[in-house]
Amino acid sequence: MHDAAAARLDIIARATAPGQPYELVQRTDIRGPVRTFVNAPRSLRQLYTDTVSDAEFIVSGDERWTFADAWRDASTIGHMLVHECGVQPGDRVAISMRNYPEWMLAFCAATSVGAVAVAMNSLWNAEEMTYGLEDSGATVLFADRERLELLEQCPVIPGLTVVEVRHTGAPRAEVNLTDRMGAIGAVPMPDVDIDPNDPALILYTSGSTGHPKGVLSSHHNVLVALMAWELEYGTLAERSGVRVSPPEGSPVGPATLLGIPLFHVLGLHAVFLGSFRSQRKTVTMLKWDAALAAELIEREQIVTFTGPPAVTGDLVREARRAGRDLSTLLTVGGGGAARAPEQVRQIDDTFDTAIPNTGWGMTETNAIGTLIVGSDYTDRPLSSGPPLAVIDLRVVDESGAPLPAGERGELQVRGPSMFREYWNKPEATASSFAEDGWFRTGDVAFIDDDGHLFIVDRIKDLIIRGGENIGCGGVEAALAAHPDVVEAAVYAVPDERLGEEVGATVYASSPIDADELRAFLAGHLARFEIPRYISLRDEPLPRTGSGKLLKRQLRDEAVAELGLD
Repeated sequence: MHDAAAARLDIIARATAPGQPYELVQRTDIRGPVRTFVNAPRSLRQLYTDTVSDAEFIVSGDERWTFADAWRDASTIGHMLVHECGVQPGDRVAISMRNYPEWMLAFCAATSVGAVAVAMNSLWNAEEMTYGLEDSGATVLFADRERLELLEQCPVIPGLTVVEVRHTGAPRAEVNLTDRMGAIGAVPMPDVDIDPNDPALILYTSGSTGHPKGVLSSHHNVLVALMAWELEYGTLAERSGVRVSPPEGSPVGPATLLGIPLFHVLGLHAVFLGSFRSQRKTVTMLKWDAALAAELIEREQIVTFTGPPAVTGDLVREARRAGRDLSTLLTVGGGGAARAPEQVRQIDDTFDTAIPNTGWGMTETNAIGTLIVGSDYTDRPLSSGPPLAVIDLRVVDESGAPLPAGERGELQVRGPSMFREYWNKPEATASSFAEDGWFRTGDVAFIDDDGHLFIVDRIKDLIIRGGENIGCGGVEAALAAHPDVVEAAVYAVPDERLGEEVGATVYASSPIDADELRAFLAGHLARFEIPRYISLRDEPLPRTGSGKLLKRQLRDEAVAELGLD
């Protein structure tokens, strides 16, 4: 082990010792032993109440909230949920909208009254939206105008109260949030006792087949993830002097830009929830726009920015083109997909003060896993970094036996941030864990002598397009629903901006046009799931002797035809 890796572990050991703020203790989780923080807040509600202040918190266009303002408005919404919508602890409250402040306020309200916040993918189509609402059993839905229009295409869901947000004109739902908040006024948050292990959150993630799975996490699962990041950044500052927030007395305060969706763990955990204890201003964007992002960074003196490679690559190009003053940026973080080494160098070269960082994590781990920052990252741009203090990683062979450093196998993970279950899917939950409680990630990886993780491939049949997981099986099923499609293979095609795009090879019984297929798929898939590249065949697709499609061969042929290899 190199000196830098040993120094990091020594600092962590001191910071997590008995009596320290980040003291760690061994506990038995539902799946075995884990290390967790003694001093974690009891619940997300405590996270919010402990951090109420007059510091600026949410900035959305011309609107601004302090932490105290946000808690006041969340308390009004919490009152409405309990006393007008009849929400009880454990009930599911769905949120489906752009990154409006009301998204964050509704989330705070739901998790403060013991409800389970269901962060719905706002890119879903009507069929997927219906599935998410029915699968979660949501009793309340907060939705903006676009989602309300989509909801009109869905069958009526009995018992669902719809709350319209940011909508003017003729009412499209039975409850208008602005009207109800005005009528209720400033009231206390309803008094609810929340246990650390109570359910807090459902996020939907695409698997390799079928419908997306609802990942259910507890309050403690989420909170321990936030504290693990805090500890790692504190360790980094002590070890190398690298800071991700301004020093004491700086004229620039902590500020971050929310340019990615709140329905992802990266936006929800790393950006929004990570801002409470740091008292960090969060400047929202309704959708990603690189030029607007550069303008906001300059105007609001943004210090940290996080996004998948497609987004951070856009920011690098905009920074070079526009010539704006982005000197307040200290870090440009990543996640959701692997960055190309060239982009790591571009971030380091383009910004005078900002350093690149990234990590590996999953929805199932509440976003945490590994982290790598600054020169550690530029020296090893293919690495995802070492595991955070509460995370255990191992690489196993096909029999499940652990492999030594440097050998490739399936990555498995264990820790107190691991989700509780896949909602309504006990078989999927059981099959995702090894007998000894380790979670099977589906990633092929190796770990070097310093404990750095390197992801090299995927076992699961997934495409990661700009940070969005797309199950190949789900796209293949949608293609197969077309009356002329006999069989289809879906695979990842390399893309410079998004990392991967969706490709498909289709055998049809009669001539069919690619655009016609895409138009058909628009009724079955979200826009980002529809194949950008479609190769049409007039003969059956090649298979192995056992009948499996030769998907890798089809992908290689398509990539060669497109000139993308």
